[in-house]
Amino acid sequence: MFIKRIICSNNYLTSNAYHLAKVSSSSFSGVSNSSNRKPDTFGFGYSDSYAAYFGGCHYISMKAGEHDILSEEDEEENQGFSFPGGKIAYTTSMNFLPSSSKKRVQCYRVLDEDGYLMSSNMTELVSKEVALKVYRGMVTLNTMDKFFSEAQRQGRLSFYLTSFGEEAINIASAAALSSDDVILAQYREPGILLWRGFTVQDFANQCFGNKEGHSKGRQMPIHYGSSKLNYVTISSPLTTQLPQAVGMAYSLKMDKKDSCVVAFFGEGSTSEGDFHAALNFAAVLGAPVVFFCRNNGWAISTPVTEQFRSDGIVVKGQAYGITSIRVDGNDAHAIYNVVRSARQIAINEQRPILIEAMTYRVSHHSTSDDSTKYRSKDEIEHWKTTNSPITRLQKWLERKHWWSDKEEAKLHVEAKIQVKQAIDEAEKEEMSPLRDMFTDVYDVLPSNLMEQETKLREIIQKHPKDFPKDVPV
Repeated sequence: MFIKRIICSNNYLTSNAYHLAKVSSSSFSGVSNSSNRKPDTFGFGYSDSYAAYFGGCHYISMKAGEHDILSEEDEEENQGFSFPGGKIAYTTSMNFLPSSSKKRVQCYRVLDEDGYLMSSNMTELVSKEVALKVYRGMVTLNTMDKFFSEAQRQGRLSFYLTSFGEEAINIASAAALSSDDVILAQYREPGILLWRGFTVQDFANQCFGNKEGHSKGRQMPIHYGSSKLNYVTISSPLTTQLPQAVGMAYSLKMDKKDSCVVAFFGEGSTSEGDFHAALNFAAVLGAPVVFFCRNNGWAISTPVTEQFRSDGIVVKGQAYGITSIRVDGNDAHAIYNVVRSARQIAINEQRPILIEAMTYRVSHHSTSDDSTKYRSKDEIEHWKTTNSPITRLQKWLERKHWWSDKEEAKLHVEAKIQVKQAIDEAEKEEMSPLRDMFTDVYDVLPSNLMEQETKLREIIQKHPKDFPKDVPV
């Protein structure tokens, strides 16, 4: 039984729908290593994720009164009935849909763990200039995380959270986007800001809460943001950014902007209701938004095996009518290709895309966590060494003769100096004055805030020893 009539907003799929429909469902389960696979317009093969092909298809039966999707058997048995939303064929067979497919949706990948191309037919879409910038950014981000987390352990920072093991997701996705694309991050995507021009000093100022930090000490560390760089300030509560991202994307659609919104989140966030509301909202409105899920295996101490029974996150998109794909989150090339293609679809076809990047959280959840209490050190070390996204890209660069040991040593020295200097300067910088607690929200300070400021100053005068001496009054 195969689909006879199908319409899809992707012209490539429309023209090849008859061929694709006849291929067995198993062939759509993921990426093939075969050199015979035929690439489509986005660089993926026929054997790519089933969800990546059919998640975004619009069936004729969704429009009432038009032709429906019927198998030959069903056409002979019953012509169907027009329910609200479109025609649906009847059948005398009582068939329950399976809870999941027998085969898991496979993962799109370009480079293997040793930095070799998975297929000789794969087109390398990353130029030397971009590849080197991506690699330098990944190393700089990794170095910054090391020194900032150490500063927290030394009592110099109150809190920190790293991106160890997820550097490719940060930098490669940023490289594939336009600076006009709006970013709504969770809290493990500082590399996007780094790529767009947020300096290491900017990161240090925010984390130390001094007057030069963009939040002026009014937000906890790692809650970065920049209106100039189209990076919405991070919010602590999980998943709140997803419905907001859809609204922003719909605004871009109404204004006919040549840009999209990209919302990042972890797989743990999919347990929140906002995730489901956002996906349905985006699909119905046709919002140009890319949902990017970092499936790193752990929602703090909760493993994915205790979070959901489905095949990860990628299959959830199809249920909402959203084109979806699963990608190797430790492969910078694959991330770059997928995000670039997702952006093109979202903007050109004005519809949402869901990306599930398979990776691993090498670090503790944050400096408030000790992950060795719920997972083995051997497991962490395996992912840190065998599946490092930085090492994988480095091997590929060296094999292309674009990178050398001398350049590697120089990069690490420069990154360390840069980060150390930024930390030292941020510590020396003066804290924001008391007045800044009440500014930057209203153009003219309302009476209730003026009253609160007056009362606070009175309390400080009565109890000066209880107030931090490094904050100017």
